[in-house]
Amino acid sequence: MAQSATIAWSEQTAERTARIPWYLWTCVIAITSASTGGIWDISWHKSIGRDTFWTAPHMLIQLCGILAGISCGYLILSATFGKSRAALAASVRIWGFRGPLGAFACAWGGVAMVVSAPFDNWWHAAYGLDVKVLSPPHVLLIFGILVIRVGTLLMIMALLHHAEGKFRTKLNALLIYTYTFLLVTSFGVFQEFLIRNYMHSALFYMLMTLGSCFFLAGLYRMTDFCWAATATTGFYTVMNLAYCWILPLFPAEPKLGPVYQHVTHFVPPDFPILVIVPAFLLDWSRPYWQRWGYWARAAVIAPVFVVGLLAVQWPLADFLMTPAAHNWFFVSGNFPFFVPGTTDWVRNVFTQVEPTAALFWRRLAFAVILGIVTGRAGFSWGNWMRQVRR
Repeated sequence: MAQSATIAWSEQTAERTARIPWYLWTCVIAITSASTGGIWDISWHKSIGRDTFWTAPHMLIQLCGILAGISCGYLILSATFGKSRAALAASVRIWGFRGPLGAFACAWGGVAMVVSAPFDNWWHAAYGLDVKVLSPPHVLLIFGILVIRVGTLLMIMALLHHAEGKFRTKLNALLIYTYTFLLVTSFGVFQEFLIRNYMHSALFYMLMTLGSCFFLAGLYRMTDFCWAATATTGFYTVMNLAYCWILPLFPAEPKLGPVYQHVTHFVPPDFPILVIVPAFLLDWSRPYWQRWGYWARAAVIAPVFVVGLLAVQWPLADFLMTPAAHNWFFVSGNFPFFVPGTTDWVRNVFTQVEPTAALFWRRLAFAVILGIVTGRAGFSWGNWMRQVRR
């Protein structure tokens, strides 16, 4: 009895004293900094144009690479040259160095981000101040940010595998928060076709399904929290609303030409896409299908996501096209200074991507098939992430 009480007391003490490691907090702060800086930078380009590299949004973005690179670089060096057996036990060996697998990913991502800065400065000097989003230096920057996000998740999963009690709950919360920034990666890549004038096209739902089903399926393998998808998309919705409402409070005016729109304040992002609705439907129905085979689960996730999103986003798009949505809450009356007034977006007209209804429904069916395939791939990726030990 005394031995059992001692063991129980030791387990309770370990649970109370378990803390999120400092380097994990650093990486989470780095990810948040890059996301905030990225949204602010896009708004800067929409409102002012690229006037110089040394802007506050650029500094926030690069802070991500610096924080993640230095903290994880230190973690790798201390595990390699230190004498801590615990650090060695939680490490993998790469190129003669030792450290957590996620730390190597974050360090590489940090280097990629820092290298992209002078590359981007040279690129704009050579080809113009505001050329395009997916230029080579921007692709390198996005790759670095993505690797840091995945690396942070790898470190969380390694700790989560051995965690219990309250420490496990804390790690799950951190996992869901961090995963939010991974889920919205595809939203940023395809942002050109996710604005409201495309929301009555099958292309919009295909692009939304492509990344969302993959990441939601992966999330369902990484955590057992029953409302994981709702919480993740909820974080996305709240953060995006904050950007929508805060950015227009600050003055801005274009410094590049030609100027087609009268801009007096920072142009915010569009009203958040209602992915929280299909995410809620998936979480609600999850107990009924979570023990099925992976292909069967993917065959549920894809149509629920597409139909759920279509049911709420289609009427919302109708509303966002009306003058009633041109207010501080729905922010539909804000356009980048470089967008001509003749575009469908400014004219509040839906772009006819599919000329016939038959083509629309065929492509929507293809979106479901695409969601099934990417969802199955997401389950495989989630399984691999779940097996991470160090």
